[in-house]
Amino acid sequence: MSGAFRTVWWEEGQVCLIDQRLLPNETRIVRCATVEEVACAIRTMQIRGAPAIGCAAAYGMALAAFSAAHDATGDSARIYACLMEAKALLDAQRPTAVNLSWATRRILERAQRLSDPSPDEVAQRVLEEAHAILAEDLAMCHAIGRHGVALIPPRGHVLTHCNAGGLATAGYGTALAPVRTAHEQGRPIHVYVDETRPFLQGARLTAWELIQERIPLTLITDNMAGYFMKRGDIDCVIVGADRIVANGDVANKIGTYSLAVLARAHRIPFYVAAPSSTIDCSLPNGDAIPIEERSSDEVTMLFGQRIAPEGVIAAHPAFDVTPADLVTAIITECGVIYPPFAGALQRAGMEHH
Repeated sequence: MSGAFRTVWWEEGQVCLIDQRLLPNETRIVRCATVEEVACAIRTMQIRGAPAIGCAAAYGMALAAFSAAHDATGDSARIYACLMEAKALLDAQRPTAVNLSWATRRILERAQRLSDPSPDEVAQRVLEEAHAILAEDLAMCHAIGRHGVALIPPRGHVLTHCNAGGLATAGYGTALAPVRTAHEQGRPIHVYVDETRPFLQGARLTAWELIQERIPLTLITDNMAGYFMKRGDIDCVIVGADRIVANGDVANKIGTYSLAVLARAHRIPFYVAAPSSTIDCSLPNGDAIPIEERSSDEVTMLFGQRIAPEGVIAAHPAFDVTPADLVTAIITECGVIYPPFAGALQRAGMEHH
């Protein structure tokens, strides 16, 4: 397969995506005809993963542009207003992942650079920019794989968390990109996959991807990581990121910080793999990152079945922040960045912001 499946794409005037809530038991394509439907798909995690929701949001902006262009009263001013409304709607769905607002801002700026355009021209240029964002993400993921593969020790035992594979991107992955590249090169590789409660992205999605690729894996529950580290079974940890701020602090799926602490205690390298579009140098440190709070039902329920007593209070922060001093290196499409991170992150981030 080699990352050839598509996570999100444009087809016949609609945004198509794989419903990731149903994997691995069912592969269903969702077709979104309006920006509101794209926003719902992002909010309900039919599509998730920072780069993937950025791509979806870009196409959602295209839907808004075409809708306004086809409006009987549509003109370029009306389209710009509709794009700003669409951006506000989409950005609000998942506040932690910076790729979302980065993509919608890029689309809006592309439209605003046009000189006296017709409504149809605005819509067409917006769609072209969305296609470019998707293509660039795929290229960046392959570059992350090329840069990151050298960091995987010879035995190739990698622990990962959540899903930072093709399903979280345009189709190749961030944290899984070095793993895929190693496998393609014929190198030994074995992935320990954290199940990632409460949404089980590791058990449902990462395991599914690795099975498709025939990459050896062992699924573990989140609270087994320290056990396998102490036994010497883990050579390195590679995770993705939803936002990397100016000092190198990293926001990623809840549970990432715990893995970083465990990795430091066991002297295991802890790597973060992410495209430069994930870098947000407008925030000085991780304390400034907004942390999305999701429904407690996702903690107390599992596949429609209650697993906790009625009335119990459950917390559900969807992300945590790993301090920069626990990160061994950050792998981007520009290369591997080592501490101190600030200057190199600023340079990498400027290419996309």
